[in-house]
Amino acid sequence: MKAKFFNTALLVSLLFGFTRFSTAQADLKTRNMKSQKVKAAYKKHWEGLRKNIASKGVSDQNFDFYIRVFKQEKKLEAWVKSSSTNNRYVLLRTYDVCASSGVLGPKRRQGDGQVPEGFYKIELLNPYCNYHLGMLVSYPNKSDIIKKTAPDAGNEIMIHGKCCTIGCIPMQDEPAEELYILCLEAMNRNRTVRCDIFPCRMSEQNMETLAKTNIPENKLFWKSIKPGYDFFELNHSLPKISITKKGEYLVTK
Repeated sequence: MKAKFFNTALLVSLLFGFTRFSTAQADLKTRNMKSQKVKAAYKKHWEGLRKNIASKGVSDQNFDFYIRVFKQEKKLEAWVKSSSTNNRYVLLRTYDVCASSGVLGPKRRQGDGQVPEGFYKIELLNPYCNYHLGMLVSYPNKSDIIKKTAPDAGNEIMIHGKCCTIGCIPMQDEPAEELYILCLEAMNRNRTVRCDIFPCRMSEQNMETLAKTNIPENKLFWKSIKPGYDFFELNHSLPKISITKKGEYLVTK
């Protein structure tokens, strides 16, 4: 869809408008508010989001933000918690993912049309995205690089607006604006925004359905990400994830 990213934050910022989360740079929110799209999004949504956050018993001035995506259900969950390691996440809102590409299963190469599956973070924000507003997911991660089936694993997977996609997570523009604001508020306070992508809600019934796949590698992969799903379902806190030399996920808690 677009050219590959350069490795330096400066070139990325100049060429694509992405702004990297970094304490060494100027205030992230200040720079984003130079975009008319971001300013308009704040005017439209921030007061309502603040009230919604406060209604969950969470400070709108100091919160952590977490995203979960379910491909089969086409749902994106937005979770918040007060910025303390002892607090549990609470569900803020659930949004519809308005389009999809590919099938259930992880992304393994450039051009396969797949939406990734696994444990990621929001790496960059693009207030000048061609798809309204863009939040770059940190694909490929170490696991994806180990397990890729071609020299190029692919890149530039975003949550974005405009409701169109080839491998991304597309939203209608207004949900994309709300998600962008929540990411920006958290990242502006040096908070990592985790973004975990699952094939579906990994209930026992759905796991039985997934087990019927004729792709053995996918069955093994889904078994490796289910403990991370289960940990959050039970604790409403994020598990610590490590990656083996074979690219498998391990929940280390």
